[in-house]
Amino acid sequence: MPPPAVRRRSLLPLGLVLPASLALGLALGYPLVRQVVLSLQEFGLAQQFGQPPTWIGLGNYRELLGGDDLWPVVRRTVVFCFANAALTFGIGVGLALLMARMSRVVRVATQVGLLLAWAMPVVAAMTVFQFLFDRDYGVVNAALTGLGLDYDGHNWLIEPWSFFMVATIVVVWMSVPFVAFTVHASLTQVPEDVVEAAEIDGAGAWQRFVHVVLPSIRPVLVVVAMLQVIWDLRVFTQIYSLQRAGGTTDETHLLGTYIHALGIKGGDFGMASAAAMFMLALTVVLTAPYIVMMIKQEREH
Repeated sequence: MPPPAVRRRSLLPLGLVLPASLALGLALGYPLVRQVVLSLQEFGLAQQFGQPPTWIGLGNYRELLGGDDLWPVVRRTVVFCFANAALTFGIGVGLALLMARMSRVVRVATQVGLLLAWAMPVVAAMTVFQFLFDRDYGVVNAALTGLGLDYDGHNWLIEPWSFFMVATIVVVWMSVPFVAFTVHASLTQVPEDVVEAAEIDGAGAWQRFVHVVLPSIRPVLVVVAMLQVIWDLRVFTQIYSLQRAGGTTDETHLLGTYIHALGIKGGDFGMASAAAMFMLALTVVLTAPYIVMMIKQEREH
């Protein structure tokens, strides 16, 4: 048996982590349990005014999964999520590689610009983009009309494809700085002597990137990709703001706004909770490959 001093030292990390773990478990556990219970009940406006909820088991899930409204929203959400995550990831990695080759002054100026874009509140950013794409006074319509194109009075939000194009521009613009900063920070940790040795051995720029730089930053890229998928799957404010600005609601719902419409607008909180649990399960399914990849990388190291 180890001496008391050794036992105390081994228990110290657990004692330090335990209070924060308990607080986090309570903060996350109660809402999750409450959500699960609501999803198994008939809980509408009447229950908001004191009527006892009716326990219906999996009734909400059967109605949700068996209906015609959910699956188009799911397909739309998944396509939007992966399209935005891919664009954000590609542009962010490209900017990070460019920043690694910029002079100090240009790099600092670029980082300040990215930081301002990242720090801008979502509602403020949406106000700016709504003005840019406004049908009557928008800068985009004015610029395209000035180029001789017929975009005078064009409504970008009335058609689903152009609605999601505007939404993609907003989401990518606000997400790229995180990817660029994170990947650039990881690039600064790549051992220079290894890169120089590869260059001396005759490896070209692309070969050095693929065989030296990329393996070094792969763990960071996996985490960034996973986070980006999670964030783009849960997009709400941008879609909701564009819908209120003139978008066609039924054809532009993603899961976040669909759940909001079920609960807040429709008053069916039980069904909204079931949809939220479905969204949680979908998030786990979509991020599982990234988690498996991270576990493999940990075992390899």
